[in-house]
Amino acid sequence: MKNKIVLACEKCSSRNYSTMSSKTADRLEVKKYCQTCNAHTVHKETK
Repeated sequence: MKNKIVLACEKCSSRNYSTMSSKTADRLEVKKYCQTCNAHTVHKETK
């Protein structure tokens, strides 16, 4: 079963992206573009 998760920028904490992910113990970390920071930053899974 896949759950909807939200990805937040590590620098400015803005929630920019949402995606579907299977249930895992560790949190997802992806390098994506942040419009607020105007740069590619690490985005982490939030609740």
